Amino acid sequence: MRTKLKIKILREGAKIPQYATDGSAGMDLSSGADGAILIPAGGVAKVPTGISAECDRRDGVLLIFARSGLATKHGIFLANSVGVVDPDYRGEIIVSLRNGSDADYTVMPGERIAQLVIAPFLTADVEVADELSETERGAGGFGSTGRS
Repeated sequence: MRTKLKIKILREGAKIPQYATDGSAGMDLSSGADGAILIPAGGVAKVPTGISAECDRRDGVLLIFARSGLATKHGIFLANSVGVVDPDYRGEIIVSLRNGSDADYTVMPGERIAQLVIAPFLTADVEVADELSETERGAGGFGSTGRS
């Protein structure tokens, strides 16, 4: 399924998100910062992308995920695990990156820092209930279905 994503350039040198291959689920998001951004070992830094975005679907959310290469090779991943860009947000997309390694890391302008995925979402009418339906699992939590 295809949808349209409008991108507004907010900073000179900002890159438009792009799919690396025809089979990619996520588009590469790049740093739109004017200069290098240092993420100290164990630290966090907010990296501007220099863009804002609008999906043409009211039920389309933009989800920001880590790039596997940055995470596995350098310990750089999203500070909030997954970033959520709500459909009604029109500000600059900022990526909060955490450095989980013991070495400082410098993000360079234009460097690919994250992946952007468009996904549909549901909203709910919340109803307070005294009881929930019974299931085989019930209230069994962490590890209740076995190790593997």
